[in-house]
Amino acid sequence: MLWVKAFHLLFVIAWFAGLFYLPRIYVNLAQTDDAGAYACLTGMARRLYRFMTPLGVLAVVFGFWLYIGYGIGMGAGWMHAKLLLVALLAAYHLACGRMLLSFERRANTRGHRYYRWFNEIPVIMLLIVLVLVVVKPF
Repeated sequence: MLWVKAFHLLFVIAWFAGLFYLPRIYVNLAQTDDAGAYACLTGMARRLYRFMTPLGVLAVVFGFWLYIGYGIGMGAGWMHAKLLLVALLAAYHLACGRMLLSFERRANTRGHRYYRWFNEIPVIMLLIVLVLVVVKPF
């Protein structure tokens, strides 16, 4: 079980690194008028999204392995709340993918301030998940 937990944590950390950085690239994309910089940034965003997607999938797979295979948190309120947040993080990840398509088509209509606030969502969600897992408040 400890190996499964270690891999779950590894993939969660790696996925979150992408969730933290990708919207920062979007901030820069929303600010630039330079065609060369725009092309470079969209390329970086595309590669990062392709890299972080399997990391997110593996984080969820190993998490469900802990939940289903070992019964960790089974039936506990904190786990239900965590699973809801994981679903919201997956939706956030998919929203990042849609935004990437918007930037690639040069159809973005949002400013850099929107993406600065959008970038804070995974930070807040990670904080809540950490409190749920460590403190187990209910």
